[in-house]
Amino acid sequence: MNFDKELDARGLNCPLPILRCKKSLAELTAGQVLKIVATDPGAIKDFEAFAKQTGNELLSSAQAGGEFTFFMKKK
Repeated sequence: MNFDKELDARGLNCPLPILRCKKSLAELTAGQVLKIVATDPGAIKDFEAFAKQTGNELLSSAQAGGEFTFFMKKK
């Protein structure tokens, strides 16, 4: 999937991945896509809730080898 910016949140625990995501999204314009890579197992529920609360679209989420990859589109 194409993305405009990447956020490496590996090794960070809640709420840091969400806080860094919020900051990174603020630097993007509407419609741009942020790729987030995290290792916190709680990140799946956190990013789903964050998308619902903020109106940003969670395009996809995947898990591979202990890492979680998310693609979020700025509203």
